[in-house]
Amino acid sequence: MNKVVTIGVIGYSADEFFAALQNAGVDTLIDIRRRRAVRGHDYAFANSQRLQARLAELGIRYVHRLDLAPPESLRRIQKAADSAADVSNRRRLALDPAYVDAYEREVLDSFDARALPAELPADARVVALLCVERHPAACHRSLVAARLGEVLDVEVEHIVKKEGTTDYTDFTDSSGNL
Repeated sequence: MNKVVTIGVIGYSADEFFAALQNAGVDTLIDIRRRRAVRGHDYAFANSQRLQARLAELGIRYVHRLDLAPPESLRRIQKAADSAADVSNRRRLALDPAYVDAYEREVLDSFDARALPAELPADARVVALLCVERHPAACHRSLVAARLGEVLDVEVEHIVKKEGTTDYTDFTDSSGNL
């Protein structure tokens, strides 16, 4: 594994989403969602079976890592913070610090990042971490990517669609901040 990219589903059409993966050279996608479905007709392409079928057509391997998905107790922490800030999860720009601390303690501290490359096919080079949120800093995928970048010394890039364009240029820093 030479590079980790992250991508969220929100904001993409199906064609744009898969083009972004292809443009980034992704050969393996790791789905780190607890619920492998997204509400709304526009995002049906990201529901597990449809997603896996399309990735297979494109020659991109699919891996689900439930152990990297936040448990319901952590989701409640972020939901409470979103509610207090009067923001929906689709409009959130950053994770709550209490959530970040809890995710690192409850999930990342038991995740053996060094073992991940051996768990993937030997020819996995560009690995995408998939979740839902549009902004990397608003999603746990940025935390997983940062850990992988740090532990494995691999490049991390966040694929974010610029508003109103089909430009998938990374315009975030290595932590996923805008």
